[in-house]
Amino acid sequence: MRINQFGKAVMLLAAASVTTEVWADERSAEAKGEQRDRRQGDIVVTGRSLATDEIASPLPVRVLAGDQLAHRRQGGLGETLAGLPGVHLDNFGGGASRPVIRGQTLPRIEVLTDGANLFDVSSISPDHAITTDPLLLDAIEIQRGPAAIRNGGNATNGAINLIDSKVPKAVPANGVTGATEVRFGTGDEEKTVVGRVTAGVGQFAVHAEAARRAAEDYDIPGSYGSDKLRDSFARSTSYSVGASWITSKGYIGAAYSRVESKYGLPGHSHINGVCHAHGLDLHCATQGGFDDPFGGPDSHTAYIKLKSDRTDVRADYDDLLPGFSHVRLRGSYTDYAHDEVDGELLFSRFTNEVWDGRLELTHKPVLGFSGTLGLQYTNGAFGGINVNNRHKPFPNGAYGFDGSPDYRTDNIGVFLTERRSFGAVDIEAAVRKDWRRIDVGAPPWRSTVGPELEGLLGEWYGADWKQVLESQDVARFRTRNPTVRHNPFSASIGGTWNVGQGYALALSYGHTERGPGVRELYARGNNLATNSYELGLAVGNPILNEAGRAAEDVMETTDAVNLTLRRVGGPLEFEVGLFYQNVDDYLFARLIETETETGIPHNFLIYTAAEARFMGIDGQVSYRFTPQSQVTVFGDYVDAKLKKEHDNLPRIPPGRLGARYEHSAGPLTGDLEYFHTFGQSKVASYETRTGGYDMLNATLSYRLNVGQDRAVEFYVRGTNLLNELAFAHTSFVKDQSPLRGRSVAFGMRHVF
Repeated sequence: MRINQFGKAVMLLAAASVTTEVWADERSAEAKGEQRDRRQGDIVVTGRSLATDEIASPLPVRVLAGDQLAHRRQGGLGETLAGLPGVHLDNFGGGASRPVIRGQTLPRIEVLTDGANLFDVSSISPDHAITTDPLLLDAIEIQRGPAAIRNGGNATNGAINLIDSKVPKAVPANGVTGATEVRFGTGDEEKTVVGRVTAGVGQFAVHAEAARRAAEDYDIPGSYGSDKLRDSFARSTSYSVGASWITSKGYIGAAYSRVESKYGLPGHSHINGVCHAHGLDLHCATQGGFDDPFGGPDSHTAYIKLKSDRTDVRADYDDLLPGFSHVRLRGSYTDYAHDEVDGELLFSRFTNEVWDGRLELTHKPVLGFSGTLGLQYTNGAFGGINVNNRHKPFPNGAYGFDGSPDYRTDNIGVFLTERRSFGAVDIEAAVRKDWRRIDVGAPPWRSTVGPELEGLLGEWYGADWKQVLESQDVARFRTRNPTVRHNPFSASIGGTWNVGQGYALALSYGHTERGPGVRELYARGNNLATNSYELGLAVGNPILNEAGRAAEDVMETTDAVNLTLRRVGGPLEFEVGLFYQNVDDYLFARLIETETETGIPHNFLIYTAAEARFMGIDGQVSYRFTPQSQVTVFGDYVDAKLKKEHDNLPRIPPGRLGARYEHSAGPLTGDLEYFHTFGQSKVASYETRTGGYDMLNATLSYRLNVGQDRAVEFYVRGTNLLNELAFAHTSFVKDQSPLRGRSVAFGMRHVF
């Protein structure tokens, strides 16, 4: 079926979501003393939009929770959320998947954990996993558009808030609550075990949780040439322990968490590790000082081995300070590292050590306005890009740098949100200002020269020749890796007109500024995961230099308008959102050339800035025939354009349209979901067209109550039941990493 863009847009006005709409105070019920006692499994939403319980937010916010989350959960966040209206998938096998919201993924989406930033390296490259385990989450909140303005420029296209129970917010009413889950999947031989428990005495509560998941290479349709996707395996272990002191006015607590995982990189090749650039010309052959850092066959399994340790301090308290109704504290320390291994060779190691603190003060009403003043400070040291030869020892008879540079970031941000109701119209506004500085620390300098060369160097440079040569190398290094400062400013304003009878019309405008990230600034070498050689903005970028601009002159600036029409209550409910984004200095990797000398194409990409425009529609329409029966139609569509360019933006998701039928009969519930993803023919110069595909999923569950606040659920969920060979156009490695084939997951959940 062929549908033009206008036809798609009209059809997609009927878009839908399986998620639960929540319009709640940012503090939600967990900050209210009368709701301190909760049983395990209750969903507490935090890090919210700016609305109170009585005021509906004009900003699009959705929550995936309860059975819907439990049945949809996969090993990665992107796979878990894929299929929701406006959310697509950037996949890299079974171990790494990132969500794509309204056409964009990280670093234009911020991932939060209970309202605090989640620090890993998933924004650096698509093969890097987001360090969260969906199996241990209570809910996932998706804030689209200006709803995430308080989180800064990296939330241009939204924020995803991961709701967990690591730090208890309530003392269990019966002293102890908990949950367990086991599941098995046929498509990848998945074996999963999950357990969690919260216990309380007096005003203290402790929490412990753990999850273990092991999955082999997943099934794909045989028409791909194989019935298994090689190197798509994924194994992970996660655990956390936390404790809190809880009163009628709030709580303060801390938690320690560890995530470990090992997963394969489908389609990975190291043969292009020899590629290097001469100006705007890419060479992929050994010459001069450039050689193959591997020197062996290209048939080994490549994988990532990851470990992340994190400590969180969280507090929410009512009426702690005069003039303020609520105080919120979020502090964290993250120590992240992962190794990239090819066979037995360690070719790269990424690290990220970050201290972060956020304090929010919600003031009491002033002239009818209530709002929150916030301060955030972040200090981090990142390392790993541009290095693909960690397995090679420092050579004898040489001198120079040995190791990876440290990219050190200091960021201070302040933000203010305000809200007020004027009769049937509710108004919200938010502003945020950041001051960010990135310094690049040179790697350690060392020498292994022998006595003869040491004598010559002493004659040429004097007795302190080591200090002289090191200072010269450091000076050249700083010239090639300059300090970069950006001071972005973001603001939004929105209003909701509550028409009556459940109808509401919401309009919001957001202005967002985003400074370039570390890879966009300092990339200068091969990214073997994406088969590309990349050059950043701050390392002698010839396109930027020709335009007479420096890296500090480039600030991605987005002006966005969101219009949302919704209806709640009654058998017919819907939410349809339209958005328009105009972006100045949109940062993207421009293709310079594709080198095929090794037999495997390698793209030469230079980060540059251009003018871009995004527009689209997403949403839902649901109709409940009876209290037990409901049908939902959902979909989304994004149109992206590079202004003044003879090219398209890469990895823009195609349109999608689908329907879902849900039915319950006592303890038995089920749903059947079908959607069609259209083909994508508007492709960038180094992309190929992606065909459309059909997806059929189904879920059946049976809940057995075994006592007060105790239940056992048995469920089975089938995905891609048509066994379609499907490729995600949003993926960097779409041709090497098709989506999963037919799979059936069997699970049992126990809540007590």
